[in-house]
Amino acid sequence: MKKLFLGLAVVAGSFAFAQEVETISAQPQPLHVKEPVRFGIKGAATATQFSEQELNGKNQKIGFNAGVFVNIPLSEKFALQPEVLYNQMGAKSVVSDTEIITGATSVRTKTDFTTSLNYVSVPLMLQMKPSKNFYIEAGPEFSYFVDGKNKGEQTIATTTAGNTVTQTQSSSESINKDDIKKFNVGLGLGLGYYFTPNLGINARYVNSLTHIANNSDAVNDAQKNINTNRGFQLGLAYKF
Repeated sequence: MKKLFLGLAVVAGSFAFAQEVETISAQPQPLHVKEPVRFGIKGAATATQFSEQELNGKNQKIGFNAGVFVNIPLSEKFALQPEVLYNQMGAKSVVSDTEIITGATSVRTKTDFTTSLNYVSVPLMLQMKPSKNFYIEAGPEFSYFVDGKNKGEQTIATTTAGNTVTQTQSSSESINKDDIKKFNVGLGLGLGYYFTPNLGINARYVNSLTHIANNSDAVNDAQKNINTNRGFQLGLAYKF
């Protein structure tokens, strides 16, 4: 009888152990949790110029862009980020820079010309994340022309016996909206890094594919020489 009870105890214990192992193995393994859709704001300093100009700092107009975005994860490594930005483009050029020296007096005359073009831009960036916080992005940018301005500035610096007197004259005029194409299409390529889950830095290069000047009869010969916008952007992004 004791042997019978002992045998039943061994069988019951084995059965209970088997059930416990089966329960543990049947528990679902943790899966990767897909990141949620997140909204945010962003802003950047911009340096832009026209495509026919030589790529250097003298021709770059400093401006800014600012707006909102939504980051839509597609998978663990990819996300889609549409943006809506107020975007300053344009260019700067040095029309002339001369210096005349007469005896102990030198007169330097510098004339600058700046074109400012303001757009509402909608970039549509596809982001690839090699790591959790770092991403590379590329995609089209669609822009609508809002307004613009041409500004000329002449600076005359007269130096005598080490003393310099500077005089500046400037003039500006609004650009006729009929002279500029309303829609602009470009391509953007950039990269970024998030220091925290909310705050990150972004750098982007954008090159337009659409000529700036309208093809109507209102466009003069000088405006027909304007090709496309291109520029660099460096700024911050914040996700809510």
